Amino acid sequence: MSILLKRVSQAASPEDGARVLVERRPPRGVAKAAAKEALALRAWLPLLSPSEELQHWFNERPRQWPIFRRRYLEELCIEGAEDSLIELHAIAASEPNVTLLTSAKDQEHSHAVILRDLLGGVRKPPSTSGPTRAAASGRIRARRPR
Repeated sequence: MSILLKRVSQAASPEDGARVLVERRPPRGVAKAAAKEALALRAWLPLLSPSEELQHWFNERPRQWPIFRRRYLEELCIEGAEDSLIELHAIAASEPNVTLLTSAKDQEHSHAVILRDLLGGVRKPPSTSGPTRAAASGRIRARRPR
């Protein structure tokens, strides 16, 4: 399975496979009712887009990518987003190629990258600095049994 990322403004190509829009709103100049046909979409999953508050926060702080990633993964736990994520997994399982479409200018720091990682089987990284992470880094030694 190949998962590609494209800007929504880029033209469709045969290598795209199933094109999935992961934005809350259709791009400028495209009517909401006609977006699926105009963009050659297999699906439009607006609930997989980050909330407007989170997106504005990240736009003001682009260096805060790890925090954005954690907060976005938390947002994916709401009921509607979980259903959309299941639908995205079903599309990915049934198609050899899937293209995630986003309006983000920075393709490597957008929510589509996180979705691509989730589809590829990447697990969420540890979000704490607890004993497991510290032990893995070699900063602490294991305690002797008493």
